This record gives sequence, structure tokens and C-alpha cells, in this order.
Amino acid sequence: MALDGITLSSIIKELKDELLGSRIDKIYQPLKDEIIFSVRNGKLAKRVLLSANSNHPRIHFTEIQKENPITAPMFSMVLRKHIAGSRIVNIYQPDFERIAVIETEGLNELGDMSIKKLIIEIMGKHSNIMLVDENGKILDSIKRVSHDTSSVREVLPGKEYSFPPSQNKLNPLTTDETTFLSKMEEKTGSKTTNFIYQTYTGISPAAASEIAFRGGIDGSRHIEELSEEERKNVYKAFKLTFDDVKNGNYYPQIIYSPDKSKIIDFSVINMTQYSGYITKEFESVSQLLEDFYSEKDNAYHIAQKAHDMHRVVVSNIERCVKKKEIQLKTRNDTKDMDIWRLKGELITANIYAVEPETKVLRAINYYDESMPVIEIALDENLTPAENAQKYYNKYNKAKRTLAALEIQEKQNDEELLYLESVLSAIELCTEEADLKDIRDELIEQGFMKRKPQKGKTMRSKKSAPMHFVSSDGIDIYVGKSNTQNDELTLKFASSTNIWLHTKNTPGSHVIIDVNGLDNLPDNTLLEAANLAAYYSKAKTGTNVAVDYALKKNVKKPNGAKPGMVIYDHNYTVYITPDEEKAKAMELAK
Repeated sequence: MALDGITLSSIIKELKDELLGSRIDKIYQPLKDEIIFSVRNGKLAKRVLLSANSNHPRIHFTEIQKENPITAPMFSMVLRKHIAGSRIVNIYQPDFERIAVIETEGLNELGDMSIKKLIIEIMGKHSNIMLVDENGKILDSIKRVSHDTSSVREVLPGKEYSFPPSQNKLNPLTTDETTFLSKMEEKTGSKTTNFIYQTYTGISPAAASEIAFRGGIDGSRHIEELSEEERKNVYKAFKLTFDDVKNGNYYPQIIYSPDKSKIIDFSVINMTQYSGYITKEFESVSQLLEDFYSEKDNAYHIAQKAHDMHRVVVSNIERCVKKKEIQLKTRNDTKDMDIWRLKGELITANIYAVEPETKVLRAINYYDESMPVIEIALDENLTPAENAQKYYNKYNKAKRTLAALEIQEKQNDEELLYLESVLSAIELCTEEADLKDIRDELIEQGFMKRKPQKGKTMRSKKSAPMHFVSSDGIDIYVGKSNTQNDELTLKFASSTNIWLHTKNTPGSHVIIDVNGLDNLPDNTLLEAANLAAYYSKAKTGTNVAVDYALKKNVKKPNGAKPGMVIYDHNYTVYITPDEEKAKAMELAK
């Protein structure tokens, strides 16, 4: 599912059709590796995303609104200085490489008209966005690459811009049959699919496999196994494919497995090799990429920003687990405490019958109805009274240890449950506001320290619970953090609302807003239970127990950690979480 040269060529066509002659209006850098700029052409307004994300690099139109940092990063400031207000005069893809060049024309510092180039290189972890002046000098880049990082190609302000090192591949748009068949002859020993994408630029393995399939060839067959006619058939398929590319005939689509359980690939050429699979077609490649990447990209950036919190929570969970193991060992060490007390009492009862320097006392256990004889080990250097006191001391020490242990176990179990609920909440985060809520909660609970704020601060957007609507039209709300769970349950919900939570498992609080209904439809209850199970640690389980009760029967004990409540007069429903049903109900985040 790589964004290859074919996909990029369709994006270039789409951008050229809409942007040529437009002026760049506003420029933002919402993330360290991402630029968004808006363009205007009369009343037409469009927004373009350029991402140098190492996992999901790309360029396309976007409609997603993203929160911008309080202080604009340096690269966005450079772009604003040099190309804000400039007119887009050309967009092209050099040699069918995974490189897009946007040429802009505008006034420089001296008031003279000059050309600047905004270049995005879509190269996996080496992806980058650069601004180059009319003399080919780099003004700045979103990722600076020094000699220490790469001895082959420095990307620094003032350096001459050069394209990435060539892999000696050919441009598929300019090849002919003679060249194609000649190169085939040179690559004997290679599989047909490998030959196609290793010889020509901008072709992914999936696209190469499709070309071979269109030529009636199994792409895994080696070149030397193909007859002359079969080789020509591969070229014909190759030519027809790139004739479509030259003519701008694209078919943006996402291909799903036959049961639609997972995405197989996306493409801008018709993937005939996936006959029988389910496809979702799009009017534009930008819509396809927005649909495909937005969730993945957001999840990646959220995971990056949540990394330190995740590490803190996991390390504290590990600490609690180790402490629990020690507590279990301590409990095991005190299991004989009642026997030690019994031995002390039996020694005391037989104190005058114990001979000096006796090592073992055989005494009748009067506390057992069958009155068995038990053997009690004695220290021959101690008096009988001292031996009895030794057993009493062991008993009393174990008794004190057990009393303290029960308190420690309760505290540790509560902390472990709380931390697991925080970990579950981190995995639910979809916005930076969600992360901030959890970070503030961890700071308040003493697990993290607050970082000093530099410069001016801006009030951040408040995270809101997830909002769903049942098939009966009833509102359902799901908390995304422990703090939010408390607000949802204890402040937002009325006493007659229905509260749901997975039984003995960390997860979100779920509220059904009955809004005066006398009878709650069974469908709504089951749908809310599905949400409670899906947004919990048991989301991959089966027959998950979900408790539900009237909100008035849910209480928060004094001193309890965020999200921790007790409840009674509850009922339980068992459900297997269904992601598709959960997502289908979502109204707004």
C-alpha cells in the first residue's frame, strides 16, 4: 500500500487541474513533519496537505481541520516569508519519481519577481519537504539532514538542491517495446514482477503484479520461463497501463477482502487481479488518501505524543505486578502462623513435662477433637518458656505482617486497576485534548511532573466524551479518560440515566440518556453494552460481562482515584464486542 509514482501522478493531475493560477493564502505546520497551506482563486478555496511522515508521506487536498501550535515552527515561518501570496505556476513530477514540485511566482525581498519551488520527496523514512529558491539553493527544509546523518546528500539551508541519488531506473512514460524487451533480456533470473518495479521508476510491487496479471502472466514466474509472445504481452499490458496514466485515466479505489474484514490495498489503477474482492471507489485520489490515511496518521501522531505517558503507566503497572508477587510470597510465608501459636500454647501447657535439652516435644493437641499427637521442634539451648515465647513471637510478627499486608494489597490492587484503566484510556485517545486530560490526571495523581511552560499559553480545546446515537434514536455517551468518566457519571448524567461498565475490567463509563423514557428499548441497551465492551480492556474478548444500573445507584467513595466508583442494584448483560457496530453509531467525537 505504498504511495508510488503512479498514485503521485494522479495527485499531480488533480492538483494541476485545481491549483494552477491560484495564490497561496495561509500556511500552517500543525505537526513537526506536516504542512498545510490554503489557496485562493477568486471564490475558490482549497487546502493542500504535505506530509513527510516516515510512515505515511503524501500530498493531496484535505478537508480535515487540525489544531495548530501556539508558536509557529521555523519552517512554516520561512514558507510564509517566501511564498505566502505567491501564485502557483506549475506542478510536476520529475522523471516519474516519487517527488512533487510546486513552482510559485512572487515578489522577493527586493520587489523583483522570482520563482520558488516547494518540493516534497515521498521516500519513506527519508521523506522531506524543502523550499528552494530560483538559483536552486535550499532556503529550508522540514527535516534538516547534516553530513553526520548522511554523507551522500546534505539537506541544509544554503546548500545546492539535488534530487535523491538515482537507482538507475527508467521512466515508464518514455520507454518503448525495444527497450522493454531488451531490459527483460538483461534481467533473466528475476521474477516478472520484480523486473517491472526494479527497472522502472514509480511502480510499486502491487502495481507491477497487476501489469503482469493484465498480460496473462503469473508475476512470480522468472523472465527466462516466458516465451517471446508472453514477454510481448507483458509489454502490451505495461503500455496500456501507462497510456491511461498519460491520458489521466485514473480509478481511485480501496480494495477490501471478500468479507470486508481488512483492507488489502489502495490504487488509482483498476486492480483486476483482485477479482471477487470488494472495492470502494472514490471521485478523487485526495478523497481516497484522506479516507485511508487520516485515521492511521492521527493514530501514529497520537501514539508519538502519548509515548512518555504510556512508558510511565506501563513501568508503574510493572512495579505493581512485582509488588503483588512479593505480597503473595509474604502471604504464603504467614500461612503457618496459627500453627506457631498452637505450638506455643502446647509448650506452655506441657511446660513442666519438658526435660532439659529436649529437642522435640511430643504433645497431644487438645484443640483437635481427635486429639492427635504432634511433634514440636525445640531449641535445646532455650528454656521451655523461652521456646514457647519464640513461637508466640513468630505468630505475633506474622499477625502484624498480615494486617499490614491486607492494607498494602488493597492499595496495590486499587492502584493497579487504576493504572490499567489509564492505559486503556490512552489507547482510546483520538485527539491531543484527550492526551492533555490524561496527562493532567497523571500529574495530579503524582505519577508525572508538570513541565514548565515557555512563553505565552493558550487555552486548549476541552476534550469531549464520544457521542453515539442508538438505532432507536437515543443518545449514548462514552468517556475517554478517568477524569472524563467522573464528569460524565457524576455531573452530566441525571439520576434516571442508565450507567454501564465492564464487570471487573478497566474501561469507559457509558451513559444512556433516557431523557424521560419509561421503558428503555432492548436494542439500545445492547448497543450501549457493546460500546462499553468495545471501549474497554476486553475489546477483543467474547461474552464480555457488562454491568448496568441506574445512575443514582452509582457512588464515588471518598478518596477514590479518578474513574473509580462503586454501585449496587445492578444487572449484567453478556456481549461480544463488535467494532463495526460501534463505529456505525458514532455521531461526533
